[in-house]
Amino acid sequence: MSSCCWLALLALVPLAMATNPGVKVKLTEKGIEYVKKIGMASLQQKLKTMKVPDLSGTERVAPIGKVKYSLTGITIVNLGLPNSALALVPDTGICLSITNAVIMHPRDHGSFDLEVNGLTVTDSITIKSDETGRPTVSSVNCVANVGSASIKFHGGASWLYNLFSDYIDKALRSALQKQICPLVADTITDMNPHLKTLNVLAKVDKYAEVEYSMVTSPTISNASIDFSLKGEFYNIGKHQEPPFSPMPFSLPPEVNNMLYIGISAFTTNSAGFVYNNAGALSLYITDDMIPPSSPIRLNTRTFGAFIPEIAKRFPGMMIKLLVKTVKEPTIFFEPNNVTVQASGSVTAYAIQPNTTLSPLFVLNMEGSVSARLYVTGVKLAGAVTLNKIEMTLETSYVGEFQVGSLDNIFLMVLKVAVIPKVNARLEKGFPLPAIGKISLVNTQLQVLKDYMLIGTDVQFTG
Repeated sequence: MSSCCWLALLALVPLAMATNPGVKVKLTEKGIEYVKKIGMASLQQKLKTMKVPDLSGTERVAPIGKVKYSLTGITIVNLGLPNSALALVPDTGICLSITNAVIMHPRDHGSFDLEVNGLTVTDSITIKSDETGRPTVSSVNCVANVGSASIKFHGGASWLYNLFSDYIDKALRSALQKQICPLVADTITDMNPHLKTLNVLAKVDKYAEVEYSMVTSPTISNASIDFSLKGEFYNIGKHQEPPFSPMPFSLPPEVNNMLYIGISAFTTNSAGFVYNNAGALSLYITDDMIPPSSPIRLNTRTFGAFIPEIAKRFPGMMIKLLVKTVKEPTIFFEPNNVTVQASGSVTAYAIQPNTTLSPLFVLNMEGSVSARLYVTGVKLAGAVTLNKIEMTLETSYVGEFQVGSLDNIFLMVLKVAVIPKVNARLEKGFPLPAIGKISLVNTQLQVLKDYMLIGTDVQFTG
């Protein structure tokens, strides 16, 4: 039985009963090849640290008799790993195989040539989740074999030493073979500090953080490793679950990029829940936020043209508006379309000369915006444009009036004061799941039914 088959006997440790993920991440064969390239360079450096032991002894060599020999200070100068592969073993792990590796100590580094050929390594690598919800890897069944080790002496009594080089070859093979698997295991284990940099709890701003811990152990198929992440926003220091749950979703069989990140509507809606709970989705609007060129001003003269009681009771005063959500907004993903539905209220106040606020009216507002999403750095950012609003009267302190007469005022207020504030925040972005110092390149974003899909290649930058 090959060492990789042993993986079939090793069930990855499942996590406690997990909910559906809000975010899914797929590492494709292209991504695995990139990881292999980095890993092989690290392994090559690690194997160069193998210690070639000092060898000494006495051998009987016909027809000469007993010959004493001693080799000291041998170092590995060249080491090549021409053939290596990482093969995915469905549902279990990764099989690492290295064949025909070569170790050399050429003549210009001493009075002999040392050549080790046919070095093969097979190892089984498991991937599971640690106690923090981060991935962790380990070596479970490494087998190493040195095909041949040959040493050829030069100069002086080299003809004599070459007579018993077979004895030295055997000792070298045994000494090197014992060191290979521990070094392979160390190289694999060395990946874990990097994996621990996964931002399982990433701070967004003073209101929110987003959790990207794994909710199940990775799923491994013939073509990819799939990670299921919680993908949920929380108020900082207060992890309250929203009144909705993530729904199952599956990533399409895309393979052109190294990495695919699927972000469900649950994740974005949990952000709306958090910001609404924090009271962050509210904004006071005053006249100085309106462009000077606008003929519409936030004062009792403008509003008094439509509601005479305002001009009568509060002449010559400025008006302040409080726009806020009354419940969390809902984000809908449809193919190539992102829509946000929000329920809010608008409260108008007259600003008295002593700065006291006198309420004028409260309007209920149902609004809809379209969103454009994009990736910047390792963040998801966006911008919204207003689709429509519908307003109804909730309370009036200045008598009855036709709400529709104020439509143009509030459309202007939303477009020039509210939407720019929202877009300024969205432009800052929200952190995507990331490990270490990476750059995302060749990135595309698609909006699909109930989730968005980010396809990207990656480059490690540190």
